[in-house]
Amino acid sequence: MRELTAVWQNLEPRRRLIVALATVAMFAAVIALAKVATRPSMAVLYAGLDGARAGDVLAALDQQGAPYEVRGTAIYVESPRRDELRMSLAAEGLPANSGAGYELLDSLTGFGTTSQMFDATYLRAKEGELSRTISALPQVRSARVHIADTRAQGLRAQAKPSASVAVTTTSGGISPAHAKALKFLVASAVAGLSPDDVSVIDGEGALVDAGDEATGANGDDRAAVLQRNVERLLEARVGYGNAVVEVAVETVTEREAVTERKFDPDGRVAISTDTEERTNSANDGGTSAVTVASNLPTGAAGGSGGSSQSQANETRERTNFEVSETTREVLRTPGAIRRLTVAVLVDGVTVTAADGTATIEPRSEEELSALRDLVAAAVGFDEARGDLITLKSMSFEPVSAPADVAGLPFIDRLGLDVMSLVQLLVLAAVSLALGLFVLRPILASRTPRADGTGAVRPALGAPLGPAPALSGVIDDGDFLPANLPEIAERVGRNATGDNPPADPVERLRRMIADRQQETAEILRGWMEDSEEERA
Repeated sequence: MRELTAVWQNLEPRRRLIVALATVAMFAAVIALAKVATRPSMAVLYAGLDGARAGDVLAALDQQGAPYEVRGTAIYVESPRRDELRMSLAAEGLPANSGAGYELLDSLTGFGTTSQMFDATYLRAKEGELSRTISALPQVRSARVHIADTRAQGLRAQAKPSASVAVTTTSGGISPAHAKALKFLVASAVAGLSPDDVSVIDGEGALVDAGDEATGANGDDRAAVLQRNVERLLEARVGYGNAVVEVAVETVTEREAVTERKFDPDGRVAISTDTEERTNSANDGGTSAVTVASNLPTGAAGGSGGSSQSQANETRERTNFEVSETTREVLRTPGAIRRLTVAVLVDGVTVTAADGTATIEPRSEEELSALRDLVAAAVGFDEARGDLITLKSMSFEPVSAPADVAGLPFIDRLGLDVMSLVQLLVLAAVSLALGLFVLRPILASRTPRADGTGAVRPALGAPLGPAPALSGVIDDGDFLPANLPEIAERVGRNATGDNPPADPVERLRRMIADRQQETAEILRGWMEDSEEERA
């Protein structure tokens, strides 16, 4: 403590100010280090909530006295209490769902409620329940459902029902398959609503075209299934890791509708028969014929006239036949296999020679042919379709063991907060820099005083600085105390200017003889220090 006081008194005012500021900065850094080290790490409680729902959550956290931080649209709480707070908030119904559901009907009373009011409330309740159901799905942040009012009003007949769904997910957009599922969900909950009359809008404001996706697996999924089947089949023979299989499936991507009408002329069928009969008859009595005799005065017409009779019968029959007709409609959806290509590479066999050397040779053609038949049966090979199977036997190159790929970083597995560690390291570096490069040089220095000759020396009677440790051996070198500059000026020469003696003791005697006053002061200081230590 005495040495620190002496050092502080010998410092200049400017250096005293620097030391004071550096000391304050070091204490502040240490306090900040302790605060950061003791502060718990923060974890995300909820993110992406709208203003009203986030405000309800913050109010509940204030009531529970839980510390939290708001960073953008995310709410952070202490990591150890995150799960506990989620459970407690869920018990209070927070964060609130997208809208009210059937509880709206509880507020209606029989008195003063018209049919129009009940229908409107029921429609709102239906929209709220659908919004709740959609919001409960994974990766759905919020959802709103709107159902058109289809009631008959005045001269307007009942309209066709329709609806729209607005969904915001964590990733922004939704897939066509999810959009189709939402359409069927809303259509099944509203009577008379068709899935085609439901519009789905994603979080990016784009209309999602659900379309009619094929129910079967696509080409990539089929190729993966066939590849696993072939690999499992081959590994039973060649061993694990000794077969590489690649399957490419080319599927039909277009939709085709075929309508066929076929007539069979041999398959006639009588559908109607018309029969028509006609009968004609004629009867003629006849008269005498006019001759020359009829004009004579004496004569009379001779002979009487004859008679004639005729009859005709006609029958007509008409039969209508219908030719046999077959109508067939075929709808071909995407997903059918158009072409299949399989490439198989198997490792060779190890053959040991008589001298003990091992070599790898390709497998025999009989074995490859048997393996090819197995592969063809496993993938459903169809030569007429243009399928191709290529099977080769080659020696595999040795593969180095892959590096271990950790599922999570080491820091994440330890459960440490990276930002807190970075803050601790920065504050520790600042504290270390202040201690090493500011305080240490200032405390280790002395206040110089210049005399008339330009030499620097401390005031007489000032405490001596730290000296090298004594080893019991007189140094023959050039070491001189730094606080005796005037004596150092005379080292290497005596009062007469002769060369210094080689004996160090003799040199010390001459130095004491030349500087008697300073030597007495040094001895007196040593004696005082010894008395204080004995006391």
